[in-house]
Amino acid sequence: MIKNMKKLLVKILSITLLGSFFLRTEQSSALIPYYFYPSSKNLEKESLSIGKNAYQLLYLGQIEDGLNLAKLAVKIYEENEKLWLILSEAQIVNELYENALISLKKAEKINPDISEIYFARSSIFIKQSKLKYAEIALKAGLSIEPDNHNALFQLGNIFLMENNYQSAIKFFDKAIEIKPEFWPAINNKGLAYFEQNNIIQSIKFFEEAISIEENAEPLLGLASCLRVENINSALLLAKRALKKNPNYVDYNYRKEQLWGENLQASTEILFKNEQLQEDIKIAKSKVNKI
Repeated sequence: MIKNMKKLLVKILSITLLGSFFLRTEQSSALIPYYFYPSSKNLEKESLSIGKNAYQLLYLGQIEDGLNLAKLAVKIYEENEKLWLILSEAQIVNELYENALISLKKAEKINPDISEIYFARSSIFIKQSKLKYAEIALKAGLSIEPDNHNALFQLGNIFLMENNYQSAIKFFDKAIEIKPEFWPAINNKGLAYFEQNNIIQSIKFFEEAISIEENAEPLLGLASCLRVENINSALLLAKRALKKNPNYVDYNYRKEQLWGENLQASTEILFKNEQLQEDIKIAKSKVNKI
């Protein structure tokens, strides 16, 4: 009997101890919350999705929202150069140029072999009128992606702004060699030749640009070329140009499009013609409304 009682006590004690153990375990679990820690891969995937949405907002013109979303993306995952590039683009659009340069530096530190980093940097330097820095950045990008026709064109534009017309033409030619129908480079060859007083070549390239796309710029450029030799054709071309894009009535707008002093002077003389006054008046009224 005593022996049986001892066995029963041991059994009861064992159950009590086990019950106490499980109770403590449940209490501990109740006190310590459970957290899900996402993996690095999941964080990157989520941040890239946010970055994509930020880019779409920029495309739709919602530049402040796009900027905020791009900031969130890099905050979640800082180790992806694409996110820094998206952030830099958002900062450029919002005219936060120094911040954009910092973002591009972050991207370069992660992966220095991405040409877009240097092309974006060059666009900032051009906006800041730091042409030498822009040239260096473009050449760095072209060393990675030598067949980028837009970058070659932009490098030509830098030389055009510096009145280095031969170098400008050289890079416009390289851009055209890669993309033969790239009319902006063909047009800008016309700009360069006009400043060298080579009107025949200028006419040739303005006409070629128009044959690809009837844009206001080569139309008005060609009109200025023909002002002396063929005023009737010049007037018709000028009217078409102003109708297509009234902004070209404005001297400063043309300057932004890299028109040199010689072409500007010729255009101003053309605009004094009596037969253009009504067209100029209409163009100016439309510009003021924009």
